[in-house]
Amino acid sequence: MSSTPPLDEIPISVVSNKSPSKLHWRRRTVQLMVLVIAMLIPLTGLLRIDPIAGAFVVLDRQVWWSDFFIIFGLWLVLASGLVLMYSFAGTAFCGWACPQNTLSELANKWTYKLLGRRADVSLAGEKMKVATSKNRVVNWLLLGLIILAAAMVFSLIPLLYFYPPDVVWSFITLHPDERLAASLHYIYTIFVIIFFVDIAFIRHFWCRFMCVYKIWQHGFRTSQSLYVAYDKTRADACEKCNYCVTSCFLGLDPRDTDMYDSCINCGECIDACNELQAKKSEPGLLAFSLGEREQGRSGWLLGRLGSLSTRMKWTIPFSLLGLGMFVWGLVNYEYYHLAVYRADKEFSASIENYRIRVSNKLYHDASLSIKVEGLPEGSYELSTDTANFDTAGRVDLELHINETLTQGLHRFLVKVQSADGWKDSYRVQHFVEKGRS
Repeated sequence: MSSTPPLDEIPISVVSNKSPSKLHWRRRTVQLMVLVIAMLIPLTGLLRIDPIAGAFVVLDRQVWWSDFFIIFGLWLVLASGLVLMYSFAGTAFCGWACPQNTLSELANKWTYKLLGRRADVSLAGEKMKVATSKNRVVNWLLLGLIILAAAMVFSLIPLLYFYPPDVVWSFITLHPDERLAASLHYIYTIFVIIFFVDIAFIRHFWCRFMCVYKIWQHGFRTSQSLYVAYDKTRADACEKCNYCVTSCFLGLDPRDTDMYDSCINCGECIDACNELQAKKSEPGLLAFSLGEREQGRSGWLLGRLGSLSTRMKWTIPFSLLGLGMFVWGLVNYEYYHLAVYRADKEFSASIENYRIRVSNKLYHDASLSIKVEGLPEGSYELSTDTANFDTAGRVDLELHINETLTQGLHRFLVKVQSADGWKDSYRVQHFVEKGRS
């Protein structure tokens, strides 16, 4: 009689062939979105700088220092928001959003594809190991052209923050435009050289040893900030395995991280460990964690850094306050501005000429009418009674006071009104000294 048990009594274990979730492609998506947002911010008029007017531009509005609520509110939102993000996610900005790191990774990818998987670019003294089969002039030339093209494209992004899109397009298509600075081609060339050197030679060396911004982020980390946790209880599962180390483009060992190491929370080591352990139907030994981290070599500092919950209690109110001030500033924003100055070339006790300055702070055409009230007819001359604008800018009008006014103090108003209903007035006290009447 056979001792083989019936089929329905044989235990069956189901092994899933589904690969673990990949952080790599999520990170690539975020990096791409950051680059797109960096271009959309100036293209949509959300924020840029007008070099001619010397003013920030928010939603196609010139923002002067007198627009206190917009400036201070926006600063509060950004400052408190960044503090909260750094306290929560640590240096994840470097790994998931920093353009420098994004370009460095893309350059690595192109280099590996054209020169081999061991062709690492390093300024730390390590020699580049080019694959023999790929060490050809064509490969080197193609890599150089790709890096140059990337440098030329990314060097256009800073221009968008100083010039409107149509002006940048004129620059790209080599069409003459009086709004372009004469030295802009030289400035752009310098940007291209800087980007090329950075992408071709510096790359992650900047992230590891030169980036002050990352060091500044460390000042906001807490013992509960995001970090890569290692399951030491399963250390035997990764004995003699350095797959996570080789996957780290910063050359770190993610199994032994410290509070102030160079880790940028990119998650590549987590993906590598998950991929390897999935072949054994086991979970990875590395994972992101937000809990209280172990007291390591810098444990004596952790108590002084504050907790995440404490920082949230004061950063969130500041963020809401800043947002409220910013919205209030936009709602009560003055589209135009009026000012009256003394315009005599030689300063003396008597004043005969005034300069009326009318400013349009919107990047749209506008027409404003100007009139003077309080002075007798024929006692003054106004250079023009209309100020027309094609875009944001300033127009100066001349007001001349004749000698027909009697001696004494004369009060008058300079009134301005726009076609869309805005109006303002400026009160002037004009004194006629003895002997002029």
